[in-house]
Amino acid sequence: MDTREFELPRSRRANERLHAMVPGGAHTYAKGDDQYPENLAPVISHGRGAHVWDVDGNRYIEYGSGLRSVSLGHAHPRVTEAARRELDRGSNFVRPSILEVEAAERFLATVPTAEMVKFAKNGSDVTTAAVRLARAVTGRPRVAICGDHPFFSVDDWFIGTTPMSAGIPAATNELTVTFPYGDLTATEELLTRYRDEIACLILEPAGHTEPPPGYLAGLRELADRHGCVLVFDEMITGLRWSEAGAQGLYGVVPDLSTFGKALGNGFAVSALAGRRDLMERGGLRHSGDRVFLLSTTHGAETHSLAAAMAVLGTYVEEGITARLHALGDRLAAGVREAAAATGVGDHVLVRGRASNLVFATLDENLRPSQEYRTLFLRQLLAGGVLAPSFVVSSALDDADIDRTIEVVAEACAVFRKALDAADPTPWLAGRPVKPVFRRLV
Repeated sequence: MDTREFELPRSRRANERLHAMVPGGAHTYAKGDDQYPENLAPVISHGRGAHVWDVDGNRYIEYGSGLRSVSLGHAHPRVTEAARRELDRGSNFVRPSILEVEAAERFLATVPTAEMVKFAKNGSDVTTAAVRLARAVTGRPRVAICGDHPFFSVDDWFIGTTPMSAGIPAATNELTVTFPYGDLTATEELLTRYRDEIACLILEPAGHTEPPPGYLAGLRELADRHGCVLVFDEMITGLRWSEAGAQGLYGVVPDLSTFGKALGNGFAVSALAGRRDLMERGGLRHSGDRVFLLSTTHGAETHSLAAAMAVLGTYVEEGITARLHALGDRLAAGVREAAAATGVGDHVLVRGRASNLVFATLDENLRPSQEYRTLFLRQLLAGGVLAPSFVVSSALDDADIDRTIEVVAEACAVFRKALDAADPTPWLAGRPVKPVFRRLV
């Protein structure tokens, strides 16, 4: 199908209604219709397994489900049933539910490098709690974030470092500094420059490349030597790298770590975990100043905690992490083969760990290109593949992977035509997609 004939009239009308009432037309910027080709941003009706249906009646093989949160597939029976059982028993009480005990025990058994855990609803809350706790225990004001990682929190300490920093005081921005991933020398120079000022180093322990040998252990040593807190943001790596996250895979234990996304398979649940002596500063069993660590009305809703326990059980009992890697390996090999066969092997790239694949689209000069990304996304959508990334869920099967590779091959053939013309414009049918973080609309 020529993508210029592929239309989504009902989705287009639904997007217009969204923009009239919801700033940005979505409740997450990464889900905005500016991330998709013009007039080709499907509005979803429902999903099951690895497939979703839009309001126009089209079915798609979906990747990156729920911004990587739905790693077992939509409406996973075990997870859904666990949540459903609790809905009839009440979801929120004036005192802790027994499920809070059971969920904490299950989490700490799965992530044995942590000694205590506190649950919340989203990743931003727990990463900000980690930063606040680090500042409290060290008495230091500055936060050092890995500048190579795209997102940590919606709160000022991070958003102030992005192009969308409007509304955030300069004084707040000045308290966050950055260090490069994989460069221990540069990080030590930063810690020396701001000696006794940096409360914590916060980073994703791994991303689209594996950590250099000795890097994470080197960060651990630097944090210890300079008296700051080491925080691993395991929102993405949690469960996808191993059941115990990147810390479980690489054997380096942070002081604090944060989990979310895959933890609930789409249900709202996140976790701050870490050393007992640090975490207790937010509790009632210490003699120092109290830290307002986390206190959320909905942080321990029973159905979300039940869902998280079902997710953890499924991962451990069914070897989900290994399945994600196997599926990702098969998909990556197929995409690379299709790209090479159509002459765009240097232009359509697959990167990342097999359980967390992304793709890059490069122009005729081998530079990242939003125009060529738009072309590629249009072709995928027309072929029934909804893929802002190639992040797999365990619900995919061999037929899904095979079909995806077929669609990618068709998209690569069009990509080649655009490269030969040195102009993708005829295949865009509208404005190009845009990066999430930009200063102007």
